[in-house]
Amino acid sequence: MDLQKIANVIRGLSADAVEAAKSGHPGAPLGLADVGSVIYFDVMKHNPANPNWPNRDRFVLSGGHGSMLLYSLLHLSGYQVTMDDLKNFRQLGSNTPGHPEYGDTDGVETTTGPLGQGIGNAIGMAIGEKMAAARYNQPGYEIVNHYTYVLCGDGDLMEGVSAEASSLAGHLGLGKLIMIYDSNEITIEGATGLSFTESVKDRYAAYGWQVLEADGHNIADLQEKLAQAKENTTQPTIIIARTRIAKGAPTKEGTAESHGAPLGEEEIVGLKEALGLPTDEKFYVPADLQNLPELMKQRGEQYEADWNKLFESWSKEYPQLRKEWDEATSQILPDLSEVLTMFGPDAKMASRASSGQVLNAIAKLVPNLVGGSADLSPSNNSWLNGEGVVTQGDFAGRNFNFGVREHGMAAILNGLALYGLFRVYGATFLIFSDYMRPSMRLAALMKLPVVYILTHDSPYVGEDGPTHQPIETTESLRLIPNLSVFRPADAEETAWSWVEALKRKDGPSALVLTRQALPMLDKPKGWDFTKGGYVVREEQEELGVVVVAAGSEVAFAIEAAKKAEKPGFGVRVVSIPNRCVFLSQEKSYRNKVVPTNVPTLAVELGVGAGWYAINPEGKIDVFSLERFGASGPGQQVVEYLGFTVDALVERIQKLAE
Repeated sequence: MDLQKIANVIRGLSADAVEAAKSGHPGAPLGLADVGSVIYFDVMKHNPANPNWPNRDRFVLSGGHGSMLLYSLLHLSGYQVTMDDLKNFRQLGSNTPGHPEYGDTDGVETTTGPLGQGIGNAIGMAIGEKMAAARYNQPGYEIVNHYTYVLCGDGDLMEGVSAEASSLAGHLGLGKLIMIYDSNEITIEGATGLSFTESVKDRYAAYGWQVLEADGHNIADLQEKLAQAKENTTQPTIIIARTRIAKGAPTKEGTAESHGAPLGEEEIVGLKEALGLPTDEKFYVPADLQNLPELMKQRGEQYEADWNKLFESWSKEYPQLRKEWDEATSQILPDLSEVLTMFGPDAKMASRASSGQVLNAIAKLVPNLVGGSADLSPSNNSWLNGEGVVTQGDFAGRNFNFGVREHGMAAILNGLALYGLFRVYGATFLIFSDYMRPSMRLAALMKLPVVYILTHDSPYVGEDGPTHQPIETTESLRLIPNLSVFRPADAEETAWSWVEALKRKDGPSALVLTRQALPMLDKPKGWDFTKGGYVVREEQEELGVVVVAAGSEVAFAIEAAKKAEKPGFGVRVVSIPNRCVFLSQEKSYRNKVVPTNVPTLAVELGVGAGWYAINPEGKIDVFSLERFGASGPGQQVVEYLGFTVDALVERIQKLAE
């Protein structure tokens, strides 16, 4: 197979596609065509006829702006990326969007675009391989033994998320992770020397990686270094590939101008002349490569057929493991109803504590549930008791020590969720979800069922002061489309939150939990958590005001309602543990719970802008906190900030007037 010819055809396809779109990034595909051709057509084991073959090698293009490289590789490999798809690059509704989108394009393993994220995702996938191998491989039956390849650039390595994730990858000794670093010394503003002069080689050696160097345009050298990388089973490998951005472009090779703009027709003619491609034909694939996709499919199908034989033999020899495999890959949950009734009426505890109990109860029923905390498991109550720890050389455990690496943790969780065999969760303080937000957003975009345990949810945090007291954080998370945010009001609601979060297959969930103890609420018959909101306290007189709240403020609202109620004036309290779910219900249900003809008062110990949506057609007031907190004992801080029962009673009465 003539890999150099394939690389040059990739350069022509990429340049033509960007030019046709009048938009895109031609520099990276031209500079990395040699690397891509070696990986896809020589080194990597994959099956274009079945992109989801479990033991395939994974490939992640972390610098998603270079997407035409990936689309060209997928097209020539035989994936469902047609020539018409290449011609419609970056067009609305096309199969070839500007950055690779998981679920949209055949063969794309993850959504990349924000730099550094792909590195974290790939590390999560490599961890998935190690964990799956520890659980399922048996002597003579290595049914899980693939590699994870990630291609990155200078921008990826400047972003902090890649540093966090790479540090953990070195610590864990991920020997089947191979990262090729496109070291072309160019970024958008110019030469990398403007801002990036560190030694990547020394940095990654310090992380515990094997560091190799290669000529990124020398096929034989790349093959040799990739073979050397695969031989090292105890360290992840970074191959520093020296390349020229826009390789082959007559005047723009090696320049920042080639990074993010079409080359122009004249430059493309010069490029094609230098590569030996016809200058009068766009999207050219020579006759001797026309059958390349079919050859790649045949090779991939043979890889999978050989594996299937081994897998079936393993299945007969280890039927219980096969059953566990099928349950894990299907993502079908067992009956979790027993956890919904595990708390009695006297269960007064912080929701972080009840969450920990529920988590451990669920873990006994869901053996592929794994996760960890950003060095906060004693505070987050996120440890799976007796389930072992993932460490270098031993990946059979279910607990992770992520260290103080929230962003890296969240990106790794996305990769582990994408791997397909595990249900994953990660934990930290709610305020530090700001460090996780880019990865959480991508989890929502990719519809990944990651669960986030976010504790210490309000100024009740107390003495740690305003830096640790979330004010706007919960509301900001509710703004992320497809992120389901639960803020339970007691232990029972916490159990329901966990079950509903795990039932989700099409998106992530955040559990927003308290540090302080919450009383068990006395709920009416027929209450329905699954609708996102329900009447938790019926009015005892003619309905005058409806108070809606979430989390710790529900018990607070009930106390105020009892005090505010008087003959002829009733106060209803509605618990809304998941506002987005409640707002998605039929209007008839919402109006039954929160009538539009009765004034509504929403209560939250944080910013309140989003609560006006609860009764948009009626009269509504919001009792919220529109400032940062203060340092001191939690109860004193909350009272200092004006959140007292008497103050809430006064607001109820004022609204009624």
